[in-house]
Amino acid sequence: MQVKLALPKGQLQESTAALLKEAGFAIGDYREGSRSYRPQCDVFPGILTKVFHEKDIAIQVAIGNYDLGICRLDWVEELLAKYHSDAVVNVGDLGYGKRSLYAVAASSSEAKSLEALKSRSQSVRIVSEYPNLAESFALKQRLRRFQIFPAWGAAAVYPPENAELAIVAETSSNRLREQGLVPVATILESSACLVANRNSLEGKDLSRLLAVLSCTDVGDIGVEEAVGVGAEAEAEAQHPAAGEPVVTLALPDGHQQPHTVDFLSRAGLKIDGYNVGRPTARPRIGVDGVMVKVVRPQDMPLQVANGNFDLAITGRDWLRDHHFRFPSSPVGELLELGFGKVRIVAVVTQDMPVSSTDDLRKLKRDSALRVASEYVNIADKYAHDNHLTPCKIIPTWGASEAFLPEDADVLIENTQTGSTIAQHNLKIIDSLFESSACLIGNTEAVGRLDKREKISHLVEAMRRGVEAHPLS
Repeated sequence: MQVKLALPKGQLQESTAALLKEAGFAIGDYREGSRSYRPQCDVFPGILTKVFHEKDIAIQVAIGNYDLGICRLDWVEELLAKYHSDAVVNVGDLGYGKRSLYAVAASSSEAKSLEALKSRSQSVRIVSEYPNLAESFALKQRLRRFQIFPAWGAAAVYPPENAELAIVAETSSNRLREQGLVPVATILESSACLVANRNSLEGKDLSRLLAVLSCTDVGDIGVEEAVGVGAEAEAEAQHPAAGEPVVTLALPDGHQQPHTVDFLSRAGLKIDGYNVGRPTARPRIGVDGVMVKVVRPQDMPLQVANGNFDLAITGRDWLRDHHFRFPSSPVGELLELGFGKVRIVAVVTQDMPVSSTDDLRKLKRDSALRVASEYVNIADKYAHDNHLTPCKIIPTWGASEAFLPEDADVLIENTQTGSTIAQHNLKIIDSLFESSACLIGNTEAVGRLDKREKISHLVEAMRRGVEAHPLS
């Protein structure tokens, strides 16, 4: 009888590796920085281990794809807030990865208390990676009117201009204050926990694994705190004069940040605080009347469409994913920037007897084809256009290669060279399109007389940056 254990990547990885070592069954190639999604456990040969994003672990255990998993409690509660089910069981707190989930407002906001928010006649805008818990919080506090804006991350940067509240996870309230935020309420305390599928608890012998994991205490070994915005950086944030029309520009964090830094330098746009290795949520740009924030590229098309930003640098892949869901969205590409080139591809395991999408369509199967991707709308259109029916789309939050073949049949993924895909015993069967970084804009903002000059200045500066390094 095989037992399936889902392990977290990222911030919990080092401490979880320490826990497993302390428990007496260190898993080969599972350590901080490891890119293996299938580490082997030699001590317990009957255990299949796979590495996922934390948010995916709660879901995978709940639906029964995995018997046990390790993730933070906040992701379990986020799932249960919408899907009231006892399919996922919190077996016990593991004692590391501690943080709290806070409702926060900007320190400069007039509405920075629950009383002020409850008495507010206008709708309260709430942004968060935890949209289900955000809605539950708003209902519990009896806010008169509210709107929930889901985000992939970096929610703390949205107040006060783009939201009144953000629901964020942080290690302490002092860390929030360093970012210019005020905790309005503490929603829950969270740390790493061992979770189990209820049916697996009842139908499988998990006693040996539960015993060693539940009784091991590694404290806070190797816990990696999220990097916040320092007080010095926050003090440098640009605040345009009252009444002046402000052009808002969103810049990407993560993998695209180094490329964007180089490009902006070529374009002659100096942005203080947007340095690789020194992340700042509100860098300062040397252009009057322009405000810059650093957010996730995945969020940019929707946030520009909603009017929260006038301009943004993101990938064509995320813009196309947005347009597949919202064809008439008021966001469009203004300029191709040329860096961050990737291909969006369809991927299957090497063992699947197909070499093209046409082969995939003809493949006989007993159940719906499972297509996993961060690009949910691109994946859905790919399946629809190629008549891959019946089909089930599985959203992921990263580490997507881990889903094949046990938890998905096809992956829609981005790749530069295809080497990472090959390393995971996968193969490309189709190329959907090519993507690179682009400047996008809100069509209404671009046409506004009071913003046109500043937007044109930024666009032309970036155009010069492209011309200084022509697209290849």
